[in-house]
Amino acid sequence: MALIISILLTVSPYLARVYEYMPAPGQFVNVLPLATADDTPQTMAAKAEAAIAYNAGKTVCLGAWGGYIVFGFDHPVVNSGDDYDFRIKGNATYASYAQDTTRKGGASEPGIVLVSYDANDNGLPDDAWYELAGSEYSSPQTIRHYAVTYTRPNGLQDVPWTDNRGGNGVVPRNEFHQQDYFPLWAPDELTFTGSRLAPNAVDEGENGEHSFILYCYDYGYADNHPNKTDGCKFCIRWAVDQNGLPKDLPAIHFVKVYTAVQQVCGWIGETSTEITGAEDLHPDMPFPDDPSETDLSPMPNANSQPQTAKILRDGQFLILRGEKAYTLTGQTLW
Repeated sequence: MALIISILLTVSPYLARVYEYMPAPGQFVNVLPLATADDTPQTMAAKAEAAIAYNAGKTVCLGAWGGYIVFGFDHPVVNSGDDYDFRIKGNATYASYAQDTTRKGGASEPGIVLVSYDANDNGLPDDAWYELAGSEYSSPQTIRHYAVTYTRPNGLQDVPWTDNRGGNGVVPRNEFHQQDYFPLWAPDELTFTGSRLAPNAVDEGENGEHSFILYCYDYGYADNHPNKTDGCKFCIRWAVDQNGLPKDLPAIHFVKVYTAVQQVCGWIGETSTEITGAEDLHPDMPFPDDPSETDLSPMPNANSQPQTAKILRDGQFLILRGEKAYTLTGQTLW
């Protein structure tokens, strides 16, 4: 006889799970979060999750260009169609002394954002990814199909890199951070692929003094504007496929962010996207009645009325509403 346990189902508006975390080398790598020689990709994803899930508010560093994190919520984030859908928190700031008053600038370390819908309903981020087309998506300075390979140095040295366009450089060490800059749990060569945005740093120092201002892009990038501004909010309707064509997603289950610029700013060091959390801005929003692009049925509104979940013999969660039963991703069971 099957044992059935009833529980009250609630959802959190905050990021709930980190699936992957692989930073590129950088001055805060192996520190935010703290890594040891015994760590693995799985343990580091768990450490990143502990740092930023459920509004924990700590910081995860993605390192130089290409370093990334993949996270998700405990429910689908619904495409509102006419509003911002979710927020990604970082540590970007504005500087009052920036010389170019026509745009915001300070400490902006933009990360490109991609989203994915769990079309195969397996709870894993293994479906197609769609980039959220930010303000620089169509810029002639944005480089597509870019790739960088970082190589572990012999000892505590600058980390060399080469790219697929004949370029090369290093992630330089500095006096402020003395740990290994190459991820301790990574293979000796790390290759990342994606798009590269134009450098956003300007040295506005005078008389031989360096003063770097990292200017913000208009919209559509993580760690680009301060957390209390609309600049850290995102719309699912910005999603485009690999050919740049709009993708009408009814909701998303997974988010990927990677550092989007390849630049070094003197003593400040490499530009590195940081993530401190993420939030669904409309956690009450019901799954659309007629979601295009999928055959999923409506997701019940998680907060409109008390709902009951049941755990069956196979451990599967169900959401019951009236005579209907749904999976957590909105698929009708009966």
